[in-house]
Amino acid sequence: MWYSIVCEDSVNSLEKRLAARPAHLERLQALKNQGRLLLAGPNPAIDSEDPGTAGFSGSLIVASFDSLADAQAWANADPYVIAGVYQQVMIKPFKKVLP
Repeated sequence: MWYSIVCEDSVNSLEKRLAARPAHLERLQALKNQGRLLLAGPNPAIDSEDPGTAGFSGSLIVASFDSLADAQAWANADPYVIAGVYQQVMIKPFKKVLP
């Protein structure tokens, strides 16, 4: 089943985010290679493709897992969680309708 993983960044987390980014992207690439990633990306803190030093306010990942518990375990092991980039992570089942 698909699960949405909605993450909210901690205040002033840009430096931590940049440091943990390669490991974070590696895990997402693994999901993609397994055909389990629907989409993933950050939420810029300002209305811009490149927010620069304004950074990001969070991220959204939609991926397939066998269960909510598996999705939670995967999210808990994310380098952004471990580095303190995210202050909150919410996971919910997701039903893809369109496109």
